[in-house]
Amino acid sequence: MYSRSGIRSYRLSFDFYVTSAVKFLLIANVAVFILEALLFRFSGRLAYEDLLKLFGLVPAGVFPGLRIWQPFTYLFLHDVGSIWHILMNMFMLWMFGRELELVWGRSRFLRYYFMTGVGAGLINVIVKMVPALFGQGIPTSAYISTIGASGAIFGILVACAMLFPDRRVYVFPLPVPLSMRTVVILMTVVTFLGTFGLGADRVSHLCHLGGLLVGYIYLRRGSFLYSLRNSVSDWQQRRNRRRFQVYMSKHRKDPPSRPDNWVN
Repeated sequence: MYSRSGIRSYRLSFDFYVTSAVKFLLIANVAVFILEALLFRFSGRLAYEDLLKLFGLVPAGVFPGLRIWQPFTYLFLHDVGSIWHILMNMFMLWMFGRELELVWGRSRFLRYYFMTGVGAGLINVIVKMVPALFGQGIPTSAYISTIGASGAIFGILVACAMLFPDRRVYVFPLPVPLSMRTVVILMTVVTFLGTFGLGADRVSHLCHLGGLLVGYIYLRRGSFLYSLRNSVSDWQQRRNRRRFQVYMSKHRKDPPSRPDNWVN
């Protein structure tokens, strides 16, 4: 292991193990997906859409609807119309999440997972509701529910890029391996472009970018705080130096003091 910008880097061997927190998340997501499929099969599309409106992330439902549970519950819902949605998310959770859990432990990994997932959801809500805050009304996109664990998955990816920057990863259909850092940079660029409408309309690029952003800020928070502290300290030293120079210039011609008694 070695140090890079204050963040330790690890190398782990590839295996087919499943860690406890990742296993819990896999079981929970698959169980909820099965319940979604059963509801859709036996109660119809309307009942399924009502479920998404209640437990998916609907910005207009969170604010001003006060459905404060939605930034959490949307992480466990996936589109029953596409099995690839949950398969890809769970595959990346298993592949990359287990190694983070080995490094951090179960509790810290779960905190990070839900922090990035919930943080991505809140960023989605804030961005979608900005027009309403300026009196322009609630946009139509604020009534569309967002579902899926992709915000937390992208948080896991940025953590892997920072802890395992030189890990070689194969990305289909490219025939050559890329470093983990390069893969995440490319995904960030694609996600950023997707927020401007370049890409699939059903993909919430805003949640992806939110997960990346929250994860990066969390992992680099120590560097940011140290930089802020050093900047404040440097400013105080410059201010004290200027004050001392001003004082010396004003009292340069004063005679030296001659105390009558020395106090020991």
